[in-house]
Amino acid sequence: MDYDVAEETVKQILFKSDAADVLQNVVDYLYKYFDKYSWVGIYFVEGKYLVLGPWNGEQATEHTKIPVGKGICGSAAQSGKTEVVADVSKDDRYLACFVSTRSEIVVPIKKNGVVVGEIDVDSDVSDAFDKSDVVFLEKITDMLGKHIC
Repeated sequence: MDYDVAEETVKQILFKSDAADVLQNVVDYLYKYFDKYSWVGIYFVEGKYLVLGPWNGEQATEHTKIPVGKGICGSAAQSGKTEVVADVSKDDRYLACFVSTRSEIVVPIKKNGVVVGEIDVDSDVSDAFDKSDVVFLEKITDMLGKHIC
């Protein structure tokens, strides 16, 4: 997938989708068009927790509510920084969702500098996420923070 094309497509989703469906449409697009993205979800910060919102993947995760600071998702929410884990089996913070997951990227969504949510992407491929994914997903979360969340 060409990241520039994907970025433009997500912009179109943000501006043309029904407000109620826009986040699900973004998640669905990322899941469908990026082969290495085996599960995509958006968590929202609600008090001291991350609460799962729209997602797409072969199955649901049991982690629908995660304390901020716990796991890779909680760490990203607490620090406000993107977390890229090349091999989840070597990271003690990883909260196992699926036996097939090998790597993960979590990118905070910020509004006015405050973390309000995050995109969580799992991959069944080790070391699946590179600088291009980081830059792309950070652009997407910037858009989400400005237009949606």
